[in-house]
Amino acid sequence: MSSGFTADDVGTQTGRRFLVTGANAGIGFETARVLASRGAHVVLACRDARRAEAAMDRIREDLPAAELSFQPLDLADLDQVRGAAEAVLAGPRIDVLINNAGVMIPPKTLTKQGYELQFGVNHLGTFAFTGLVHAHVDDRIVITGSIAHRNGAMDYSDLSASRSYHNWQRYQMSKLANLLHMFELDRRLSAAGRATQAIGCHPGVALTELTRHLPFPLRHMTPLAAPFFNSGAQGAWPTLQAATGAHVQGGDYLGPQGLGEVTGRSGPARATRDARDPKLARELWQRSIELSGVDPGL
Repeated sequence: MSSGFTADDVGTQTGRRFLVTGANAGIGFETARVLASRGAHVVLACRDARRAEAAMDRIREDLPAAELSFQPLDLADLDQVRGAAEAVLAGPRIDVLINNAGVMIPPKTLTKQGYELQFGVNHLGTFAFTGLVHAHVDDRIVITGSIAHRNGAMDYSDLSASRSYHNWQRYQMSKLANLLHMFELDRRLSAAGRATQAIGCHPGVALTELTRHLPFPLRHMTPLAAPFFNSGAQGAWPTLQAATGAHVQGGDYLGPQGLGEVTGRSGPARATRDARDPKLARELWQRSIELSGVDPGL
């Protein structure tokens, strides 16, 4: 039997509360479905109420007693992020926050506050939401990276993409930012004496709704490539390990164990030297506070 973590390794989660961003589709949906099947209460934090309700209906088709609830959350609007955080803080405490929501190589788009969408949603909205609710999270904070971070470089000179826009470069930068955020968050939680830990993960290459902005030929070839990549359910294994794995520690980074970390069961993943650079992480942390207006207080 191959070593590594799969959904079969997720133990009972009865009595535990998970908040999953972007849980209405893809890896977020598969994560929510598995957690609900193990008895967890899962909060689906999503931008679109209709799609969130449809996702909960799909889960209840197989799990009629599933404990599910919906929290509106639009990471492309920092004002709405604040409102969502206030609602979360007014409710029951959370055991695990899973920052799964993200966008990948869309046409040039800006957030409500004028930032390029991928940096604004994948990192800045995630930073702000996590910064506002982290004290309400008892166990783990999961942040989703990507193998794309390996070619990422932080560049703060044109966050509105007013001078240029290359969708892959912007995506790579946002995913590097996710890992810098995760490592720095874990360092700061530890220094503050908190029991809560930050853990990173990536899904390898999973054929989910996230690929909808691929160029036309590639988008229509993805069904042919399916046997060579992860499904959404398989892509969720690293997220599930990060959220529930018994031997996971703060600062761990998890991903598929196959060739190139593209597919396979979950286990330790490789983060680049830049992703682990404390100086780069401290700079991103400070700039994120300035850009979002949210100081996590750590």
